Amino acid sequence: MALPAWLHPRYRKNTYLFIYYLIQFCGHSWIFTNMTVRFFSFGEGSMVDTFYAIGLVMRLCQSISLLELLHIYVGIEPNHLFPRFLQLTERIIILFVVITSQEEVQEKYVVCVLFIFWNLLDMVRYTYSMLSVIGISYAILTWLSQTLWMPIYPLCVLAEAFAIYQSLPYFESFGTYSTKLPFDLSIYFPYVLKIYLMMLFIGMYYTYSHLYSERRDILRVFPFKKKKM
Repeated sequence: MALPAWLHPRYRKNTYLFIYYLIQFCGHSWIFTNMTVRFFSFGEGSMVDTFYAIGLVMRLCQSISLLELLHIYVGIEPNHLFPRFLQLTERIIILFVVITSQEEVQEKYVVCVLFIFWNLLDMVRYTYSMLSVIGISYAILTWLSQTLWMPIYPLCVLAEAFAIYQSLPYFESFGTYSTKLPFDLSIYFPYVLKIYLMMLFIGMYYTYSHLYSERRDILRVFPFKKKKM
């Protein structure tokens, strides 16, 4: 006897993914809308306290996004683990280690710029993924989800690198995360950040190459309709 549709494993998987993507879409849409309204209401002054206004929701969304690594690992989300791992850890390190730990960095304009870039990418990506799991596809949305990252992702990495650069004096002054180890050894965290800064651009090259290959494969098979001359 056939199982009811709602008991089928694929139905439950798609339902879970749809809810997950919907939650992420709502979170990032709220952040982007809040930032837009605040900018038109308060002007440039709203950029300084961006983190104080929406930092909690941003941290929540980025923390939940770590579930995507589990999704890929168990096979319920078709994606490559390592490129996604690089993208997620990149954001987690910048958001939680660089920005959250230093109040002086939280007031920098680069935080507002980063949040705009991250939310633009995620709103489109989660909309596309949410509709895909229920079998709905639009040519323009598919093209946008596979193209928007091309100019914005490198800008994200540049903004992240600039955030690290601006944070270095504060890590040097306050000694945050720097620690002494046994046998006269020590960890000087600004050096760790400088090493990570170089790794950030290496990771960008790898991730960009992967995303470009993925874009080429998806747009090649997607049935875009061509207008007849």
